[in-house]
This record gives sequence, structure tokens and C-alpha cells, in this order.
Amino acid sequence: MGKMVIYPGSFDPITNGHLSIVRRALTMFDSITIAVASKPMKKTLFTLDERVDLIQESIKNDDRIFVDSFNGLLVDYVDGKKTNIVLRGMRALSDFEYEFQMSLMNRKLNKNIQTIFMMTDYKWLYTSSTIIKEAASYGGAVGGLVPDVVCQKLKEKFGFQ
Repeated sequence: MGKMVIYPGSFDPITNGHLSIVRRALTMFDSITIAVASKPMKKTLFTLDERVDLIQESIKNDDRIFVDSFNGLLVDYVDGKKTNIVLRGMRALSDFEYEFQMSLMNRKLNKNIQTIFMMTDYKWLYTSSTIIKEAASYGGAVGGLVPDVVCQKLKEKFGFQ
């Protein structure tokens, strides 16, 4: 199957910044699994099934990209997928501390897990799922920041048509 990387996150919702990381990762890995965390402790706008569906719609027609969901420890999920590489995207220095802590904890839980950090493209530095949801909740135009299918679903969720 070649070298696979796991790209975990809540993806609530997936953004064009996330997809940029995916496309760039495919220049280094044979395949990528976007692993959507169920995050039962975190309130999400979209259900787990909705998030998976939105990602599948956003990446359709690329047989090197897989979409899956998981619950529990990331290290257990990664180990079950027979890989040891986790991909994390970072926008700015502010992301580094949290991602560094998570990486070290994952290594403590499973010393074989390696985390690859990839900086986002400069045009996505200011975007995050949280900021996009907030703008969309007030009817802000978020087209171009998220895939078209996500833009439409955000409008539906917030009652803007």
C-alpha cells in the first residue's frame, strides 16, 4: 500500500486550509487518512456523520485519500491502521505549543508514533474552523475559505439561504 499518514482533527468543518495540507501531504505520502475525531467532550456544529460526509464530498475522486472516524486515543487508532505517522497542520506559532504537547503525549503513550508538522500556506494563516463558523453564523460570506458543499451546509445550519 505504500507509506500512509493519518491526519486527525475534529474538522468542524473542513476548510480549504485543511485541504491544502492534504494535497501537499500527498506529495510526500502515498495515501492519507483524514481521521475525524468524534470529540464527545467538545460541542460541534456538525455531527460526526455530517463532518465525514462533508469531507468525502470535498475530496471525492481521489483514491489516495480516505476518510474515517475514531473515538478514543489517537495512538490506538493510528496503531490499528498499521502506520506510525501523524500529520498535523499549523497556522502560526500559537499552534505550536499545543501541538508540541500533544505530540509528546502521543510519544509517551506509544514511542513509535511520529508526528509531522506542516505549515499551512500563507493565505490560510488567519482561517480556522471556529472563525469560519462565527462569520457564517452572522451571514458572513465564507465562500473561498471552505469547499462549496461546506459553504452551503453552513448557510443551512445558520438559516441563510
